[in-house]
Amino acid sequence: MGRVKRTLAPYLLVLPGGLWLLMFFAVPMATMLSLSLQEGDIVNGYVFTGHWQTYVEAISDYQTQLIRSLVYGVIATIILIVLAFPAAYWIAFYGGKRKATYLFLLLLPFFVSFVLRTISWRLILTDDGFLLHPLKEAGLLPENFHILGTPAAVIGGLVYNFLPFMVLPIYVALERIDPRVVEAARDLYASPITAFRKVILPLAVPGVFAGVLMTFIPVSSDYVNSEVLGSSSTTMIGQVIQSQYLSSSNYPTASALSFTLMTVLLIGVFAYARALGTEDVMKVAAR
Repeated sequence: MGRVKRTLAPYLLVLPGGLWLLMFFAVPMATMLSLSLQEGDIVNGYVFTGHWQTYVEAISDYQTQLIRSLVYGVIATIILIVLAFPAAYWIAFYGGKRKATYLFLLLLPFFVSFVLRTISWRLILTDDGFLLHPLKEAGLLPENFHILGTPAAVIGGLVYNFLPFMVLPIYVALERIDPRVVEAARDLYASPITAFRKVILPLAVPGVFAGVLMTFIPVSSDYVNSEVLGSSSTTMIGQVIQSQYLSSSNYPTASALSFTLMTVLLIGVFAYARALGTEDVMKVAAR
């Protein structure tokens, strides 16, 4: 009896997670795949016909929005790394006893709803807002200067809303670095730049890797920032999918776009992991 329990124990431990994945990932994915291959309309219903041409038509019609989303995702992720790394570095190595306080202050704005934060930026960046209006009145900015509705506004909103998801994993990776390793590098006459480049940066790679995964995927598929801060010229693929699902009730096209976006993102993530070397990352993370 005891041997049977020991044999079943691992499977019982995995069972809750497996059921969760089955209910909230595998079943929705299968449903969405089926929807993408159906034909019909909301009135007469949809019937599975294996109409894969929907994928071709969806990609052809919305390739601009798809490419734009990936470009915005790449730009926002690069900016996030540039902003997050120094912040995480400073907190990890110079935060002292107030590290938790600094992290809390970093996360404090994010206790407010994602949508409300984005709307607040719309109020700040509007032409008559307290930021641009005084500058225009003072003649420091031309009257036709706008931020809202531009790619800069959308990318700025994406960077702001996803900054903690890049800072926290990098901070955790930096926090795990043994200070004696850095001291050893300095004792071997390495300059601060060399110690950073040869010691700190390689050990921080797992954090950067995790941060990119946690930001690039949601940033590329986001639709709130482009909806609130953008215009028709900054429409992202997430907006198109949301519109096709909720406004047009065109479920096959929306599902086909969702699968296409997921496939493109997975290819990008695998290529990124391969280029970075996941085995090396795991070895560093295990230290």
